[in-house]
Amino acid sequence: MAKPDVIRLYRFALSGHSHRAELMLSLLGLHAELVDVDLAHGEHKQPPFLEKNRFGQVPVLEDGALTLSDSNAILVYLAERYDETQRYWPREPARRAQIQRWLSVAAGQLAAGPAAARLVRVFNVPLDHGQAVRKAHDLFLVLEKELRERPFLAGESATLADVALYTYTAHAPEGDVSLEDYPAIRGWLTRIEALPGFIPMPRTPAKS
Repeated sequence: MAKPDVIRLYRFALSGHSHRAELMLSLLGLHAELVDVDLAHGEHKQPPFLEKNRFGQVPVLEDGALTLSDSNAILVYLAERYDETQRYWPREPARRAQIQRWLSVAAGQLAAGPAAARLVRVFNVPLDHGQAVRKAHDLFLVLEKELRERPFLAGESATLADVALYTYTAHAPEGDVSLEDYPAIRGWLTRIEALPGFIPMPRTPAKS
């Protein structure tokens, strides 16, 4: 594996999108300088940050001369660039297609369901919480069936699919989306947390 240039990850510590990029770095054994972006005071909407990502969103990865935004794009880049084992992003077209299916779910149903429900409860974002909870359970019913058939989303070992869906699923209870009825999902979360290099995202304090 080529020695990486200085890698920086611009992140917000309680962002699941940021965490999936940070988790991928850790699983690959890559050291990165973590740069916290002050979302509460709008740092992500100021010109210096907008030069890195015109959408004004975290995370952003800098790897030498490369600046890359979008968490799923960052996952693919890191695996392509640094995963010599090809474990997380296998070369076989069929496996990649299976993984891409779940990357699309991460950007779609996961974002609209458990991630949105958490935004309402943790950050008071004015979204329809009831609708987000319903979407979350619709997604989890599918995940539960899939994970009864195999240990990870795209096969027998962890891939980018699992990294992309882990954080917002694990933190779904922060959005009042219970995982109690999903034993296969809970087992999957435990398997991901046992991977060498796993790092958790901080949990937000429970509201009284």
